[in-house]
Amino acid sequence: MKRKGLDVVELDVGGDLSKLVDDLKRVEPHVVFVALHGTFGEDGVIQGVLEYMDLPYTGSGVLASALAMDKVASKRLFSYHGIPVPRYTIFRKDGWTLPGEVPLEELAYPLVVKPAAEGSTIGVSIVEGEDVLEDALREAYKYGDTVLVEEYIEGREITVGILGDEPLPVIEIIPETGFYDYRAKYTPGVTRYEVPAKIPMDASLMIQDMALLAHRALGCQDVSRVDFRLAEDGTPYVLEVNTIPGMTETSLLPKAAAAAGISFDELVLRILESALKK
Repeated sequence: MKRKGLDVVELDVGGDLSKLVDDLKRVEPHVVFVALHGTFGEDGVIQGVLEYMDLPYTGSGVLASALAMDKVASKRLFSYHGIPVPRYTIFRKDGWTLPGEVPLEELAYPLVVKPAAEGSTIGVSIVEGEDVLEDALREAYKYGDTVLVEEYIEGREITVGILGDEPLPVIEIIPETGFYDYRAKYTPGVTRYEVPAKIPMDASLMIQDMALLAHRALGCQDVSRVDFRLAEDGTPYVLEVNTIPGMTETSLLPKAAAAAGISFDELVLRILESALKK
């Protein structure tokens, strides 16, 4: 934004909401570019503050942000709209269940164990058998009281960025470790990317359509990134929607935009302009 001559003030946001409000009152921004990830920044909290202050901001609103961050709520919405998701069950620290939830015994190993409201693969484990399930649950519970346990989909890791209301080219993610964990996401050179992914055109178009449907099902706005597992039989399974995709040198949205002929600077400005149109 500075390269484009815009008047930019950076706020490094911590957990003190009152300080954030004071800083925003001092700066009096015309628009806020939200570049925060995970709890507090991406889950609707910051968005609620900005709504309260009547400040235009980039990305999705309060409800869509909260729904996308909650993997259980988003999976239920995806299923309602006919979007394929891996079979899953839910573990809660206090032990209660709801009618209709799939029992663990009906799922097949390997399983993926993850906190229900985290990002960046934090607290995620791939479990090969019942003997290590408790350890994986213990690790996931460090990040919340609800844990999602879903069947591991053998296949390929793919993702689709949404800009405005248009899907960007499909990306295949190929981590050298075989698991796209925190290190693989944020360490340059550890993961290889195919942009666009080497998949048939009809499959690519189907996946892009499904990504846009997932984006719309949650009520997302302006920009998002939809993560999939592409099963060996060609079925794409939606894992989650990220309402504030990463914008680092290893991040996926800028790679997809570049494949569509959109430079990094143009991508940033398009996201910024979308907030001003609200």
